[in-house]
Amino acid sequence: MARNRRGRSVNGILVLDKPSGVSSNGALQRAKRLFNAAKAGHTGSLDPLATGVLPLCFGEATKFSQYVLDANKGYLSTFVLGVGTDTLDAEGEETARADASDLTEVALNKALTSLLGKIAQLPPMYSAIKRDGKPLYKLARAGIEIERKTREVTIDEFSLLAFRPGVVAEVDVCIRCSKGTYVRSLAEAVGAVFDLPAHVSRLRRDKAGPYDLEGAIPLAALESLAQQGEAALDALLQPMDGPLEDLPAIELAESASYYLKQGQAVLVPNGPRSGMVRAYTASGLFLGIGEMLDDGRVAPRRLVVR
Repeated sequence: MARNRRGRSVNGILVLDKPSGVSSNGALQRAKRLFNAAKAGHTGSLDPLATGVLPLCFGEATKFSQYVLDANKGYLSTFVLGVGTDTLDAEGEETARADASDLTEVALNKALTSLLGKIAQLPPMYSAIKRDGKPLYKLARAGIEIERKTREVTIDEFSLLAFRPGVVAEVDVCIRCSKGTYVRSLAEAVGAVFDLPAHVSRLRRDKAGPYDLEGAIPLAALESLAQQGEAALDALLQPMDGPLEDLPAIELAESASYYLKQGQAVLVPNGPRSGMVRAYTASGLFLGIGEMLDDGRVAPRRLVVR
């Protein structure tokens, strides 16, 4: 006999402002316990050092978490030029030091501009990418370095916010980029332009797909709010169709909605000719996502169970 799943049915998206020093999974598990939720997942890891936007999907919303994972991201970061570490961040051991006092703001702006667009990145050894089932950072901690393949990412914005010159220089930057971008590798790339070691001392994600810091709640505030009960927590949840805002929306009549929920493709008058769509009833109830077929019908692909 199957075990009953522990916890209650909670559906929606919580935009968490993750604190530093906590892993993404650790933050997820704490939030899940506070909600007493049966099912939850996050939408892509942030380094323990990093803070900021971490959308958490509860219940049926987990079916659409990939859309946040695949979405563009935004970061605010501080790069330290003149000091390198083995992890490319402030938690690592110092590996190199050089004089960065010749750096200028003009030169830095040129370096950032040179990294705009599609670039190839080599994932750092201290990353969560797995090789033969083991995260690379575990191999790195054991002193093992393996060959990695470069990956193409897109940098849409790389702007200088502040520059503090010196033998060890600090640079505050704003980054808008595609999924899978390693900010630590960007810091290394900026340093390489000037033949300087570099690392990240601060990293804050301020945007993930449609979610930003304005709508995020700090973990400490969430824990405090939990004392008011589950209703107070549930009021923070955002609609589960939020990650799908870029998909065309279709509205189905009552009978068509019924058959779609039974797993059948249904006709969509004047609907899109192809591609994925988000489907709603005539009353605005979100049904899930479907795929348009050549004959004008929509086939269910991932539906919400209520």
